[in-house]
Formats: sequence, structure tokens, C-alpha cells
Amino acid sequence: MALKPTLAALLIFSLAAIHDVAVAAAAAAASDIPAVFAFGDSTLDAGNNNRLATAVRADHPPYGQDFPGGAPTGRFCDGKIMSDFLVEALGIKALLPAYHSGDDDADAATGVSFASGGSGLDDATATNAGVATLASQIADLSELVGRMGPGKAGEVVNKSVFLVSAGTNDMIMNYYLMPSKYTLDQYHALLIGKLRSYLQGLYNLGARRILVAGLPPVGCLPLQMTLTALRQPPRSQGCIDEQNTAAERYNAKLRQMLTKFKSTSPGAKAVYADIYSPLKDMVDHPHKYGFAETGKGCCGTGLLEMGPLCTDLMPTCTTPSQFMFWDSVHPTQATYKAVADHFLRTNILQFDD
Repeated sequence: MALKPTLAALLIFSLAAIHDVAVAAAAAAASDIPAVFAFGDSTLDAGNNNRLATAVRADHPPYGQDFPGGAPTGRFCDGKIMSDFLVEALGIKALLPAYHSGDDDADAATGVSFASGGSGLDDATATNAGVATLASQIADLSELVGRMGPGKAGEVVNKSVFLVSAGTNDMIMNYYLMPSKYTLDQYHALLIGKLRSYLQGLYNLGARRILVAGLPPVGCLPLQMTLTALRQPPRSQGCIDEQNTAAERYNAKLRQMLTKFKSTSPGAKAVYADIYSPLKDMVDHPHKYGFAETGKGCCGTGLLEMGPLCTDLMPTCTTPSQFMFWDSVHPTQATYKAVADHFLRTNILQFDD
């Protein structure tokens, strides 16, 4: 009996060592990646919305309380986001800055985020929120590539990783929250078609290593569970199965599109990044990740607060690292770290084939 705790400790240590080796192997295999460029929504926005006249901003406390220096940067999180952990693990730099943060082109050549919180694949999503569309984000990349010059641009762009994460806001704001003129399959088709055109735009600018995130388990977002409960009482506690099933259907269609895109785009390595599985696993097995709470965020009640509703007037939990969500939609940096490690283990190595 006395050996059991020791054996358990050895098992945990061994699993942690295997995890570290896998992440290190991914970083080593991808050592020829000179930069990471990110596009999409608030999961990758490092502060681009700070300059915009929009309510979708996170440049105020308590956002950033666990970020180095403890100040808000515009990241929709208590600290670092997924792209920060990725570039750090790849040995590129410590953080992935916002394109509109004012950094010089030399720093931008090793990667920036063009993402804009509140954006989506459907232009209406971004327009309604007063934020940057995916098309304008790609236009910003084109502008940067032009300033680099053909020699430098070819050297950087062809080998860099282009990370795209969008679609969640489209489903939340334009399909579930507002009455939609589309069926679910029709709206999925519209979003996939838009994404395909954006990927073509990146490809035309020289992008070859493209990492495309699917939808998360939308029905497990605290905001979605809260709004659904208000609209359709009574309902059982927990995730909304129909919305999660819809996300899985979308992800299957996304994988099919990426396969077709690669077949018609010589040299392209368009990799599907499964964000659904690790996040759903956190909900189903929270203690495996050190989480005590997965059904609500750390800010305020954790049920509705995000962006302008999550302020320093609201109480926050004392241990964000034990929460899966920082606010009612956005993960904590502990969650982002786990997702980044998942991408490093399962996706980045595919660029070394």
C-alpha cells in the first residue's frame, strides 16, 4: 500500500517527461520556421483592436493581470494567448505582437498577429462588431510583404507558419444569437467558402505552411450555456450537445475543404488544427489539466461577462490557473498553454514532412 503514492508520482513524472520530449521534438523539427503570422478573431488578437472605435476590446483591467508586467495589452485573456506560447516554444521570440502595436518591420518579419477580436469568416460578423475583417487582415499582410521587398519576403513567407482561427463568432453572433436566413448546412457552406477564398489569398502572397483551427466545442462556452438557459428554460446543466454536434459537423467539412485546397495548390501544406478535442477533453476531464472550474469564467459571475462587461469593477477568481475560462468566452492562459502544446505535438511536425 505504501508504494502506491510513489508509483503514482513516477507515472505522473513519466507522462510529463514524455510530453516535454514531444514538444521539444516538435520545436526542433520546426527550427526552420522563421516566423508565425496569425489571422482571425480574439483567440489570436494581441491588441489590434486597441486602435479601433469598438466595444470589442480588452485593453483594460482585469485583462492582462497575469501577463508579464501585469498590464492589459488587448489580449482577451488573463495572460498570454496561444500564439505567444507557440512562438516561444519554436524559439522565434517570447511573444507574438499585434501588427498595429507600432513595432518596426524588422520585428514584424519574425511574425505578428493581424487578428481582430470579434471578427469572423462572414464579413457581417466583423462589420457588426466594428472590427477588422479577414480580408482587411490579409490586406495588412500584403502591405507588410510589400515593404519587405521581394527577396526578404520570399525568404520569410514561404517558410513561415500562417495560423488562422475564425468561425466561432459567426456561429455565436450570426447564427445562434440572431435569427438566421440560413439553415445550418447553408451557413457552414458559406463560412467554408469564405475561408477557402482567404486561404487562396494567403497562398497567392506566398504562404505555404498554413495551420487552420476548426471550431471549439461551442456548446461548452459559458456564454452559450447561459444564453441557451435563458431562452429555453428549463434545461439540464452542462454543455449544449446540439451546438457541439454542429461544431463537429463544421470541422468535418473544413477537413474536406483543406484536402481539396492542397490538391489544387502546389506546395501547400494546409493542416487542420483540432482545437475541439483538447478543449472538450478539458471539460470532460478537468483535473487532468489542474482545473477546478470549466463551466464559468474567472471574471465576474463568469456567465455573461466579456470585453466591455469584464472590468476591474468586477470581482475575479483568486486562482485563474484553475479555471478553463477567463471570461464567458475566452480561455485562461493555462488553457491556451495546453492547446499550444497540443498543436506543437500534433500539427507543427506535419510541416516537416
